[in-house]
Amino acid sequence: MIIRSKAPLRIGFAGGGSDVSPFSDFYGGAILNATLNMYAYATIIPRKDGKIVFKSIDRNMEESVDATAKLDATGELDLIKGIYNRIVKDFTSEPLSFELSTHVDAPPGSGLGSSSTLVVTILGAFREWLNIPLGEYDLAHLAYQIEREDMEMAGGKQDQYAATFGGINFMEFYKDDKVIVNPLRIKTEVLDELAYNLILLNTNTSRLSSQIIQAQQDNVKNNMKPSVNAMHKIKEQAILMKEVLLKGELDRMGEILNLGWEYKQQMADNIVNEEILDLYNKAMRAGASGGKISGAGGGGFMLFYCPNNSRHSVIRELDKTRVNIHRYEFTKTGLRTWKTD
Repeated sequence: MIIRSKAPLRIGFAGGGSDVSPFSDFYGGAILNATLNMYAYATIIPRKDGKIVFKSIDRNMEESVDATAKLDATGELDLIKGIYNRIVKDFTSEPLSFELSTHVDAPPGSGLGSSSTLVVTILGAFREWLNIPLGEYDLAHLAYQIEREDMEMAGGKQDQYAATFGGINFMEFYKDDKVIVNPLRIKTEVLDELAYNLILLNTNTSRLSSQIIQAQQDNVKNNMKPSVNAMHKIKEQAILMKEVLLKGELDRMGEILNLGWEYKQQMADNIVNEEILDLYNKAMRAGASGGKISGAGGGGFMLFYCPNNSRHSVIRELDKTRVNIHRYEFTKTGLRTWKTD
């Protein structure tokens, strides 16, 4: 028996950062995001030899350990070990023997939620294998707990829920880890136009998001007013962009993205650098009306809104740089799991 799972990566349109504690605990957060046809994958093959084999195919890493109830962190594949430890602790109470293979369509540090999506994907595979009674909200919350509490990895809450639910969602975040996912019913022609006007590109640079997120959290804890006020504005833009999407007023998205670009830079240091600023300015001069850097910032993927058929001139200008334009489609489904022989 082979157990497989896949979950989609996401792009954030607005509100990014307002899902991060303590801001979401103090003030509540709001995010608008959408999942793409880029995925994290996991495959579990049960074994009977008392061994656990982890294979990270895209990172070219493999590790074999004895099946015990708790695996020690060694610095390699620790996140996957943390998932296993929580599965045993909460659901089996005894060791499991298996081979787990994973790979992701985007590299770490992409800003597309790859780490959290991988956690959701692996949890989905375990749920399928062991018939664990976890609903969508339960699974997403467990993924959040493993990353943010068990593994003490800095970050927000949106990625786990986006990967689990899929589609275009307006998400609300409150204290005590309360999350409400509101799926948006967008007309097909509006989504097609949106996808046509949006350019997604890989800057071919990576960043350590935890450092940026930690700075953002410290700014909230220390009540640094410019940073906190910028986060409030980012949150308001998520609400405004939701209304724009539902009404089909797509050309307003560029204006909202451009405002968000200005506020994002006030949330913490190192969100943008000279290379990213140069890319943004080139795209704007070529006809884009707004854009954003995906995730916490500092590198990874960027998104630009290009109205009035300007996508072609923007692409031509960006092709002169070292970035890669990435083709994509929006997806309507989230985590999927299945068994095969």
